[in-house]
Amino acid sequence: MWTDDRASKGLGMSLQRIAPGEAVLSMTVRKDMTNGHGICHGGFIFTLADSTFAFACNTYDQRTVAQQCAVTFLQPVSEGEILTAHAIERTRAGRGGIYDVTVRDSANTVVAEFRGHSRTISGRLLTPDNHQHDNK
Repeated sequence: MWTDDRASKGLGMSLQRIAPGEAVLSMTVRKDMTNGHGICHGGFIFTLADSTFAFACNTYDQRTVAQQCAVTFLQPVSEGEILTAHAIERTRAGRGGIYDVTVRDSANTVVAEFRGHSRTISGRLLTPDNHQHDNK
């Protein structure tokens, strides 16, 4: 999934960690990500959290998309700040799941909290060839 994620890569995100139901991504706030107040535009913080949520809920080889998301912004973020988002699965049943994402700055201050509801759709992420390589 990371290979084809042009949006996350285009914003300078990097995948730090991935495990079943969990993901960590980071991103440096660039000048072109700041708003008229001189702070990071909330849409970029939301996008970092949303991408992290996407990687966490797609760790089971089932194509999964966002059904609903909400974010609460807690602290302003300055240009040059490195943000790290950590997504954790709270529950997964049937085709749905709930994931919480905490976004922190380099001082480990929580700058945003995000909750995403996922929905599995048809299709797999890995090909049968990939599964064979994973088992070697």
